[in-house]
Amino acid sequence: MSVATHEATPAATKPPARKSKPGIEHRPGLRRWLPYALVAPAVLMELVIHILPMLVGIWMSFVKLTKFFIANWSAAPSAGINNYKVALDFDNAVGEGLLKSFGVTVVFSLVTVALSWVLGMAAAVALQPAFKGRAIVRTLFLVPYALPAYAGILTWNFMLQRDTGAVNHVLTQLHLGDGKPFWLIGSNALISLITVATWKLWTFAFLTLMAGLTSIPRDLYEAASVDGAGNLRQWRNITLPSLRPVNLVLVLVLFLWTFSDFNTPYVLFGTAQPPAGDLIAFHIYNASFLTWNFGSGAAMSVLLLIFLMIVTGIYLIVTGRKSRRG
Repeated sequence: MSVATHEATPAATKPPARKSKPGIEHRPGLRRWLPYALVAPAVLMELVIHILPMLVGIWMSFVKLTKFFIANWSAAPSAGINNYKVALDFDNAVGEGLLKSFGVTVVFSLVTVALSWVLGMAAAVALQPAFKGRAIVRTLFLVPYALPAYAGILTWNFMLQRDTGAVNHVLTQLHLGDGKPFWLIGSNALISLITVATWKLWTFAFLTLMAGLTSIPRDLYEAASVDGAGNLRQWRNITLPSLRPVNLVLVLVLFLWTFSDFNTPYVLFGTAQPPAGDLIAFHIYNASFLTWNFGSGAAMSVLLLIFLMIVTGIYLIVTGRKSRRG
């Protein structure tokens, strides 16, 4: 009896198991609303930072919002589509200036995107094989990307000065060119813009393409090498087709960034940009804040938005059809 009692005591004194609190899977209401609650802060910030200002800008494009109505926006008279007519009338000074700025921006964007992609691709391919010091070279390549944009552009501004800049000093030492050219005024302004913008963007292309290259199996290159394919043929037949999805997104992002670039011309030239460096985003800024005609500037901004949306839509449709055919 004592043995039985002794054996039964632990079982009798064992504390009862606690019931676990019901989790999310046991709360259908919480499970249904949790995704919306998690997304809500991002949607709210997107609404406040992007959507509302965009809607206000569209409203501004239909009113005569000048310096006389800054204190009371609601009192600005309606302009209808007159602001758009003025911006698209290429026979007057406003429309002609906008058209010239658009042409400069197209050239700037195409050349900058092409150079950034070429430099990024060359660097990514060159650094793909393992070699001693590769990590150091990668770190050096990332300096333009890590450096704050304003600091980098200001450095270029000092380097491009005519009399005290490092660029003209090096060209003089190498006996290249005649005299000391102006880089921040005149026709060379576009060359300076492209150089600085490419210096900023090519490292982003390098990072993106380098990440894409890591997903390509090395067996493909080894098999191609056994079959006698050289480096150029491997790049054309293996690397480019494999990086097609990456390149489609990369080129579009680079184009959108460069076409709406404002920081580069603003920091490089100040408020008095030369005609050769009159990018459209900076042109719209001057049209709004130098003439105090915010209605006309808003109309130009809406036209720029429409243009970029059309280009993006056409680009996605064309590349989507090519992908399906491939």
